Amino acid sequence: MSINRTLIYASSNGDRWYLCQDDETVVFVVHEPNEPSGGAASRIDLSAFLESGSRPPEHRALLTMIATLVEPVRTNGSARAVSPEAGVAATNC
Repeated sequence: MSINRTLIYASSNGDRWYLCQDDETVVFVVHEPNEPSGGAASRIDLSAFLESGSRPPEHRALLTMIATLVEPVRTNGSARAVSPEAGVAATNC
C-alpha cells in the first residue's frame, strides 16, 4: 500500500506532522516525534486531530492549508447566491 503525504508543520524541536492519504483515499495525519523523544510515528484520524481543543500550531497550519483550497467569492455590491457543486451538501460558513 502506498501513502501520499504532505508536510503540514515542522516544529522547532523537530516534530513533524503530515497530511496523508492511502490507496483507499483514507485521509489521516501522521505525527513523527523528534529523535530525542524516541517515540514512534503515530497515525491520527483526521477528525480526532482537528477535534482536540487547544489549537496548537500544527492545527492552525492544517487549517491554513485547507483554506488555500477555497476560492474567495468576490462581489461588486450586488451579491448573488452561489450554489454548491452537484453532489456537495450546502453548509452555512
